Amino acid sequence: MRISLLVVKKISTITVIAGMLLGAGTWSALAQQKITSRAPAKVSALKVKDANIYNGENKPARLRGISLSWSIWGGRKYYNADVVKWLKEDFNVNLIRVSMAIEPENGYLSDPVGQEKLVTNTIDAAVKEGLYVLIDWHDHHANVNLQQAKTFFANISKKYAGVPNVIYEVWNEPERIAWDTVKNYATQVIQEIRKYDKNNIIVVGSPSWDQDVDVAAKDPITGFRNIAYSFHFYASDPGHQERLMAKADEALRLKLPLFVTEWGVGEANGDGVFDKDKTNKWLNWMERNGLSWANWNITDKEETTAILRPDASEKGNWTAEQLTPAGAYIRDVLRELNK
Repeated sequence: MRISLLVVKKISTITVIAGMLLGAGTWSALAQQKITSRAPAKVSALKVKDANIYNGENKPARLRGISLSWSIWGGRKYYNADVVKWLKEDFNVNLIRVSMAIEPENGYLSDPVGQEKLVTNTIDAAVKEGLYVLIDWHDHHANVNLQQAKTFFANISKKYAGVPNVIYEVWNEPERIAWDTVKNYATQVIQEIRKYDKNNIIVVGSPSWDQDVDVAAKDPITGFRNIAYSFHFYASDPGHQERLMAKADEALRLKLPLFVTEWGVGEANGDGVFDKDKTNKWLNWMERNGLSWANWNITDKEETTAILRPDASEKGNWTAEQLTPAGAYIRDVLRELNK
């Protein structure tokens, strides 16, 4: 998200019924669409093959879950095992994303020990619950923080090598910079991770806040296995409609493996309107293309994309009244799709 400071027991399938109602709108227009659902307590290793992500049974993997907010500010209090457990049991997620803040005060650059401890405790909780977990270097200027990123991912990949739950996201959202800059940064971090973890999926960003996936698709990173590319959108943002969807469609046409590591029901600043028709259209698009995703975000901040209302418990066990319209919508979607 852009901010103003730079600002399987065997896996089953379910059938999505066209026209299922969620509030005032329908999110699924896909009749009889077969989809792979939630991760079992013991997850299988993922791999990228033929521009798609597959599980250990060589079936398309469908990961759907929620992104924790920045690991500072109001989102920090939700980085705990109780919240992870509640998201699994009540929201039915099979994926969480830990969004480790980098540049802001109290982020990784100023508190590397504290931030690494916070996120690893949360990662460990997700692994214990049998969830997949995206480890996100939540930075807009990662290229100028390359050495710190290499240090962090070296530590993390040593710790989690061979743990199939783990997915590395090496740069949250590059801003308007050249793809060559992003590619060079990503290649160096990938090399560092692969010293210790030879197989787990690594997700690479693209310019313009992970929107220029069509540019990356024309010159992808080569020489490594299990590389995917993040794509971000905010469903109600006027600038995130047909043109942005077309860019992603072009990347898919060029066989670039996409992972929607962050998307929101509101606008790109995290606030704005929540347009259900536009959100349903984007959700159907992800389902139609078999993409995995993490919705933004677990926080009680007063903004459109927040899942929680102010003062919601730090330990989960949230009532319906403690969920925002976004939270209620996403909970319903996850409980249906990840049956």
